[in-house]
Amino acid sequence: MARVQKDMLIKDVLQQDNGVIPFLLNAGMHCLGCPSAQGETLEEAGMVHGMDTDEIDGLVDSINDYLRTIA
Repeated sequence: MARVQKDMLIKDVLQQDNGVIPFLLNAGMHCLGCPSAQGETLEEAGMVHGMDTDEIDGLVDSINDYLRTIA
């Protein structure tokens, strides 16, 4: 089963399943195709977009909950 961690690169998160895109967009990460965004971790991207640690952890949990439903 796929699992996302906050230290994963955005490009690796996106490779898990295209269904994760709405989660990232809803978190304010609208430049998912940007080369610099692809090289950031989920945590780094969250911090750049004003998310605190709890919000980033919540995003990771939401993505992992979604990934469990498609496994």
